Amino acid sequence: MTELQIHKGLAGVTVDYTAVSKVNPDSNSLLYRGYPVQELAARCSFEEVAYLLWNGELPTAEQLTEFTRYERSHRSLPDNIIAAIDLLPLTAHPMDVGRTAVSVMGACHPLAADSSVDANMEKATSLFAAFPAVVAYDQRRRRNQPLVEPRDDLGYAANFLWMTFGDEAPAEVVNAFNVSMILYAEHSFNASTFAARVITSTLADLHSAVTGAIGALKGPLHGGANEAVMHTFEEIGIRKDESEEEAASRAKAWMEDALAQKKKVMGFGHRVYKNGDSRVPTMKAALDAMIAYYGRDEILGLYSGLERAMDEAKSIKPNLDYPAGPTYHLMGFDTEMFTPLFIAARITGWTAHIMEQVASNSLIRPLSAYNGPDERHLS
Repeated sequence: MTELQIHKGLAGVTVDYTAVSKVNPDSNSLLYRGYPVQELAARCSFEEVAYLLWNGELPTAEQLTEFTRYERSHRSLPDNIIAAIDLLPLTAHPMDVGRTAVSVMGACHPLAADSSVDANMEKATSLFAAFPAVVAYDQRRRRNQPLVEPRDDLGYAANFLWMTFGDEAPAEVVNAFNVSMILYAEHSFNASTFAARVITSTLADLHSAVTGAIGALKGPLHGGANEAVMHTFEEIGIRKDESEEEAASRAKAWMEDALAQKKKVMGFGHRVYKNGDSRVPTMKAALDAMIAYYGRDEILGLYSGLERAMDEAKSIKPNLDYPAGPTYHLMGFDTEMFTPLFIAARITGWTAHIMEQVASNSLIRPLSAYNGPDERHLS
């Protein structure tokens, strides 16, 4: 008998086609619909990238005007969503809040059961528009601050920061945040995206698939590394009056000790990229801009000290989460909100895959190899 070959975790198994994104092995670049993500981050708004992921092409000026008009008109949280969030204890992780809010949004959406092309596009766009208000309100309620209503005169990134902090963010911060959203928007058949496609393949609705994707992202082996990076920085100790060199020395010593104890250090390595995460240079440039803007050289010291020690010991490079975590910290986001920010960005990629799955659907139902007891009977 031929022995079955088991692909644990579906490692190395190609399960379907996708036109949404790929990592080009020749350039090591992540491509959204063919465009290198670093080019999109340098030249596009997040709204343009969302349109690209959903429609396959960047919008014309007229298309972008109509798209942003619709998005800006759907930013406010309905009272029932606010009430649902308020019912959740402050001890609940913000990922639980985000997952619950999306589920309630789906249950209340007038097109909940409609999975037509137009209905799914409308649901994806309205979810994209409203989810930032969920993240912003959740951080504010944890700080005992009132809800800040969205503004329709600000772009997506600027409005997100406005709702979170109640002040207009400077252009440097808006740009860095916009870059982070674009870089996090999509990454092919990762665990949460594949979860969304599995759910969609049963002909479940878009909000159900996104809710399931959030559940997958909550797991520490998939999401949460940007939070873990800041916990590492905090464990080492963030000292605002410290020089870059002093911080780097302490970080290097911490890393050497952690590796000697065989601790898992989050924010390094990636299953897909063999020569370093191609998104990191762009996100690191955004981090550098925030360090310069806020005058926080000690953050750069911690970053470079850890990176250098890991490279010297293991030759393992940072992934996107490594520069993203301290970038969000400098902007003022609470650490536990970092992964919900990931949701806000990845809603675009998830829903692009959901719509692609619907367009050429086949129920995803793999086989298993049984290794339990042989047939037996009750005596």
